[in-house]
Amino acid sequence: MKKQIIVSCAAMLLSGMAVAQQPSADVLSYIRPEIGGVGTLLEPTRPTMQLPNEMMRMTPVRKDYLDDQISSFPLLLVSHRLGQVFALQPNNDEHLSESSWKTRLSYDQGAEERAPWHYYTNLVDKDITVEYTPGKKAGYYRFTFPATGAKRLLFNTYDRARNWWRFDNDSTIAGMQVFKAEDGLQDVPVYVYGRFDQPVKSGGFTNGNATTQQKGEGKAWVSLEKRVATLRYAVSFISEAQAKENYELELGGGQSFEAVVANAKKAWQEVMGQIEVEGGTPAERRSFYTALYRCYERMVNITENGKYYSGYDNKVHTDNRPFYVDDWVWDTYLALHPLRTILLPEREEDMLQSYVRMYEQSGWMPTFPVLYGDHACMNGFHSSVMFLDAYRKGLRNFDVAKAYEGMKKNATSATMLPWRNGPKTVLDDFYHQKGYFPALKSGEKDPVPQVHSFEKRQAVAVTLGGAYDDWAVGQLAADLGKTADAKTFTARGQNYHQLWHAERQFFLPKDSAGNWINIDPVFDGGMGGREYYDENNGWTYMWQVQQDIPGLMKLMNGKDGFERRLDQLFREGLGRSRYEFWAKFPDATGLVGQYSMGNEPSFFIPYLYNYTKSPWKTQQRIRLLLKTWFDDNIFGIPGDEDGGGMSAFVVFSSMGFYPVVPGEPLYTIGSPVFSKVTVHLKNGKDFTVIANNCTEVNKYIQSAKLNGVAINTPWFTHDQLMSGGKLELEMGSKPNKDWGIE
Repeated sequence: MKKQIIVSCAAMLLSGMAVAQQPSADVLSYIRPEIGGVGTLLEPTRPTMQLPNEMMRMTPVRKDYLDDQISSFPLLLVSHRLGQVFALQPNNDEHLSESSWKTRLSYDQGAEERAPWHYYTNLVDKDITVEYTPGKKAGYYRFTFPATGAKRLLFNTYDRARNWWRFDNDSTIAGMQVFKAEDGLQDVPVYVYGRFDQPVKSGGFTNGNATTQQKGEGKAWVSLEKRVATLRYAVSFISEAQAKENYELELGGGQSFEAVVANAKKAWQEVMGQIEVEGGTPAERRSFYTALYRCYERMVNITENGKYYSGYDNKVHTDNRPFYVDDWVWDTYLALHPLRTILLPEREEDMLQSYVRMYEQSGWMPTFPVLYGDHACMNGFHSSVMFLDAYRKGLRNFDVAKAYEGMKKNATSATMLPWRNGPKTVLDDFYHQKGYFPALKSGEKDPVPQVHSFEKRQAVAVTLGGAYDDWAVGQLAADLGKTADAKTFTARGQNYHQLWHAERQFFLPKDSAGNWINIDPVFDGGMGGREYYDENNGWTYMWQVQQDIPGLMKLMNGKDGFERRLDQLFREGLGRSRYEFWAKFPDATGLVGQYSMGNEPSFFIPYLYNYTKSPWKTQQRIRLLLKTWFDDNIFGIPGDEDGGGMSAFVVFSSMGFYPVVPGEPLYTIGSPVFSKVTVHLKNGKDFTVIANNCTEVNKYIQSAKLNGVAINTPWFTHDQLMSGGKLELEMGSKPNKDWGIE
């Protein structure tokens, strides 16, 4: 829904705003990677050491923050939550055997340093310290052993993958481990080349006993002479020779450990210092800057000196632009990609062009692109929304025509089935003809073999997500002058109407004959509601019409009915114990009534009050949600963080604005946590949000000015943001119920 922004054309757009008093280096002190280190019900966050959006990532292998034992230290975390390669473990046992690998390494969480540019821990039982610092394609370990006793490093693989290793002399190691792909895709060999800072003795194991052969498969070991030892190494997805070349490019000059740490810290200062804040509590700053750090975990640049391996055609390519992988679009299109269009638009363009390359190489626009190809996951083709959003925000440095070609092919020829890739099925043909995905009655055996046995049809979720994606195709078609396509896909963007049950005021499933299937939208549909919804119930999917919020309002009997339904969402009981509810809907965490803060489809819902007569309720809800579910402790993430997907919500909401409808170049105003936020844009300008008298109590907007001109609508455009300027809000303890109403 486009809003008319009433701003005087003569108003001067302010640029070059004064930098906040807080120096950029200070922001690094607020990063706490342990926030969210224990998952509420699902996956915890992990302290990932890496450069921003770069390939080399490391995190110790353990269950979560409360696990006081580390299994191993990987040389490379290949993919967010999908695995790692080359296991490493320091060892000082008196006797070495293959069973030494079974030892888990105790450590002290309180003594662990988890900065993204430098990791440190002490293995308390063995009195060995481990340090690590990342490069782009290289990593650097430093170990300090006790003065007496054995000093060893043990090497292994993950997932019992095929591998080899070789010691070329007394200080060099080379190796390969296969990174296993999912069924139907090709495994990827990963190569390593590294050097120790001292002569080592090395070998492997035969029949469980240590041997001294210089090459082999399986486990390996090295024995060190000095108490302090380092391993510098680089990895490659291309070849052993490329791994060595990557090593020489980054570490061939004999760089010290401290020099690599300093370089990594500088890289983080550059990106974290783009947003400076004043006011707020130290805890709020820790939550904010840790969230911002998480936004740089993915995507990752896997280009190696002008070349990259692609899992989309299993070939090595030469390209003068970076190639990025590892993105879960169902999670990231909502806020992470839009945040990057503000902070690093050129990097976002490189990522978009990477998607285009994947389409050219595989024949499909990917959904969850990872190293080995498209990781079929969740539902929808939300890369279409991602492309439209970027295009409408002025990003052009990607092949727009080829991107549109891929979007259209997915929309017309690909299957919409959840967790599946490939050509369309009879269910997709039905959707194209009838405008909705047909559902089965609960317990009915599915006759379509392509339907995932666990993920089911998700018929309502697929219909609603498909309508948003089709709308995006239609909107880009219109922008590109493709009139016929625009008409076709814009009409398909209205398919949500097919499943609206006016009497029950929910989106409900229909069978292939067009009959309603009578379900309880709160609890039916099997595990995660997947027969009809996906990970959430009908209360969450009631709002999944971002492309046509005015149309959804009409279905709810206008603004008043829409607002009453929003109120009810946050107040509605579960109708059963949380124990029973979460046993079926474990992803629906961070509950406030039926609202689920811990799952991505809910992010934009609190901002929908800005479309009603009560924008103050957005201000109230956002502050409550941030304070309740995103505190600066190990439980401070209410659901799966998904590599920046959830953290981008925290960044936007804490700054005081949010992109409700990706695909529309607009932001809606919430309630800033900080009294001043300055965003240093790459075009040399600053955008500043000032919230006078902002406190935990003073969360309500009394009045607002954009570049000195009073505004009474809670909206501003992407162009206004990127032109630099100042949004100034007067805050108070009681809502101004007249502000923000159109």
